[in-house]
Amino acid sequence: MKNLKIYILVAALLSLGACKKSFLDTEDVTSATEQNFYKTPDDGWKALVGIYDGLQRVWSGGVALPVASAIMSDEAFGGTGNADGFGYQMMDEFDKLRSPSDQDMFGDTWGLYYKAIYRVNMLLSHIDGIDWKGNTTLRNTYEAEARYIRAFCYFDMVRLFGNIPLITKPTTDNVPQESADNVYKLIATDLKFAASNLPATSYGSQDPSTRGRVTKWAAESLIGRVFLFYTGYYGKGDLVGEVTKAEALAYVQDVINNGGFGLVDKFANLWPAASLNNYVGEDNKETVFAIKYTYTSNWNGNVDGNTWMVMFGIRIQSIYPYGMGWGGATVNPRLWNAFSPGDSRRNASIISIKDEKLDFQNIKDQREYTGYCIKKYTPMADEAGRSLAEKMGGASFMISQYQDYVSIRYADVLLMAAELGAADAQKYFDDVRKRALGDSFVQIPVNQANIMNERRLEFAGEGIRYWDLLRQGINVAANAIAESATVQNGGVNTTKTILASKVIETKGFVQIPYSQITLSNNVLKQNQGW
Repeated sequence: MKNLKIYILVAALLSLGACKKSFLDTEDVTSATEQNFYKTPDDGWKALVGIYDGLQRVWSGGVALPVASAIMSDEAFGGTGNADGFGYQMMDEFDKLRSPSDQDMFGDTWGLYYKAIYRVNMLLSHIDGIDWKGNTTLRNTYEAEARYIRAFCYFDMVRLFGNIPLITKPTTDNVPQESADNVYKLIATDLKFAASNLPATSYGSQDPSTRGRVTKWAAESLIGRVFLFYTGYYGKGDLVGEVTKAEALAYVQDVINNGGFGLVDKFANLWPAASLNNYVGEDNKETVFAIKYTYTSNWNGNVDGNTWMVMFGIRIQSIYPYGMGWGGATVNPRLWNAFSPGDSRRNASIISIKDEKLDFQNIKDQREYTGYCIKKYTPMADEAGRSLAEKMGGASFMISQYQDYVSIRYADVLLMAAELGAADAQKYFDDVRKRALGDSFVQIPVNQANIMNERRLEFAGEGIRYWDLLRQGINVAANAIAESATVQNGGVNTTKTILASKVIETKGFVQIPYSQITLSNNVLKQNQGW
């Protein structure tokens, strides 16, 4: 591609090297050719900022992974409007006959991931043409950040779609699907490079202006997550010969020992809608890695807001402190009932219309109403019902939500270490539970079953549960997801059915966009069951 558009944040970001919210306004402000760009470290920095922007955009169209993860798991149903199409039900029930016309449901998702990967590949293919003036540390840092983001994107895609094209250089070739093992090998080597080449700066010593940039701890934590998913889902003993179980444990143990992170004292204070005036804020000591968002998106291509969170909002109604949304991912009552009454995570994770005495008026417009909504990531409004995103100056509640997506929390690192067999496994497990249960805490043994149940409660609505189910085996996942429940469609009681056989038939993967299959001249092959 001769012309390369570089998406930069604002001039202040370029001078300060920051990834703060105030620097996340993105505009197409320069065009350059491959021949005259990639010459100076400043060029490398601009390209790296473009890569972060690409990551920020991956869920700005199509179906965002956090939304899909909740709906495909046993956490939530498809929901949305009672007169809407049935695409979310197709996804929820793993049944293409529920909405045969939605053959491109993940089309934008697919394209946005590959656009982000393209930006990474462009920088990596030119990085040695930059005159680093002898600063190999800076060069390796930029490469490490870029490779982490490529691994992050490919890990999402290989979990969603299964066999996918593996593209490591800028190309317009018609690339066929690659084996999952080869994709995971790239993910593992990218993350190992990142872990080895990013500075071991602890959370407390990190310059606050750099929050949101990839760290050594983010890379090591993601290695643990990738190891557990790959070895679980594919039934392997190690991560494609790149990472053993002992090495995966060593990586996450390093985060615990040297990362400087900790658990926030009160679970509810991690989430704006659950804590209001007691919110500890973004970039707190529990955030290992987050995708940054801010409110300055507009309708002219500036995409820096959390555009997917509106799917979790209460259907077309603001009820203080909750802002309106599209009523997707209505929470399965089984999740609400899985929490013990003394577990502080229940009310912090889930909105209960009845228990919070909310005057919900739009039940006639709501499909698969259960009385429960996801609270951790929900739009917010003031007492007059005005969107906080719009009140801050955002163009619309639909595109200007500003809450970061916390991809990796320290609690996850503790539970991964416990699962991998850390010497202090019981302590790590207890630390997570003590915060949640307070005075009702009673110690239970740390074992696989108890860890998986704890993860279900700790990370409800955070885009983690579905993958935790799949890595226990497709039959385990299918039986957990299978459902026959009563929901309300437009206020009318309706039976909701999800068949375990459909989950098994698709192996838990989503539909590869048919437009991509067509564009590839059928080089790409559709996933089984779709």
